[in-house]
Amino acid sequence: MKTVAQLAEAIWAARQAGRTLDADATVGSPDLATAYAIQRALLGLRLAAGERVVGWKLGYTSEVMRRQMGIARPNIGPLTDRMLLNSGDAVHERLVQPRVEPEIGLRLQTALDARHAPADRHTVAAAVEGAYACLEVVHSTWTGYRFNLEQNTADNSSADQVVVGPRLPVTDMMAAGTVAVRLHDGSHHTLGQGVGADADGHPLDAVARLARELAVFGQRLEAGDLVITGGLTKACELEVGGRLTGVFSFGDAWSVDVTVRRL
Repeated sequence: MKTVAQLAEAIWAARQAGRTLDADATVGSPDLATAYAIQRALLGLRLAAGERVVGWKLGYTSEVMRRQMGIARPNIGPLTDRMLLNSGDAVHERLVQPRVEPEIGLRLQTALDARHAPADRHTVAAAVEGAYACLEVVHSTWTGYRFNLEQNTADNSSADQVVVGPRLPVTDMMAAGTVAVRLHDGSHHTLGQGVGADADGHPLDAVARLARELAVFGQRLEAGDLVITGGLTKACELEVGGRLTGVFSFGDAWSVDVTVRRL
C-alpha cells in the first residue's frame, strides 16, 4: 500500500510530464479524508517547487457539472500563482485533455475565518472586493476523466489553470447571482449557458461553504484570495488550435468577455 506522500508524488510526476493515469490503479478507493490528505501533500510539492497559494476553487457547485461528471457533492482545492492566466493566453502545452468552465471569481479584500465568526452570504459580501469573469481550465490526471469524488479530490479537483478576465461591473455583490454566462467556441456557437445562481444558489453562498470547509482544516480565506465559485456550464473540451470564450452579462446593462486558447 502506497503512502499519502507516494500517491501525491505519482500525481505530481504525471502532471509535470503531461501524462494521465488510471485512477483506480493509482490511488484505489480512498475515503474523503485520505483524498484531502493526498491533495494537501500535492500542494506541499507545489510549494516546494516555488509556487504560492493565491486562492481556492470550488468544484461541482452546479447541478450541470454534477450531472456531467457523476459527482454527488462539491469539493474544494487550492489555486497557486503559476495556475493564473490572462484573457487571451494559451494553456500550457503539457495539458493533454484540457476542458474549460466559465465561472464567477470573487476576490477578498479582507480575511474570512469561519472558525471564529459565521460565514454566510452577508458576511462574505462584506469581505469581497469584486467579482471577475473567469475560465477554469481543468485537466484531470485521470485518463478520460474517469474518477469518483474521492479520486477527483485527491487530484485537486482537476484544477490546472485559471484565466482571470475583467472585473464584472457589479456594484452589489448580491446581484452576482443573476449574472448570465455563455460559453462560445471560435465560431461563436454557444456550447452552454447558465447564471451565477447555479453556483450553490449564489456565488456568495459558494464562498461561505468554502470558508466553513476550510475551518474544518484549521484554515481561513486570506485577504487577496481569489475564489472561483464553480462551473456554470458543462466543462467543454479545448481542442488543439481551439479558442473558447466566456461571455458574462447583466441584462442589457453590460457584457464582459474572457478568452482562452490552445496552441
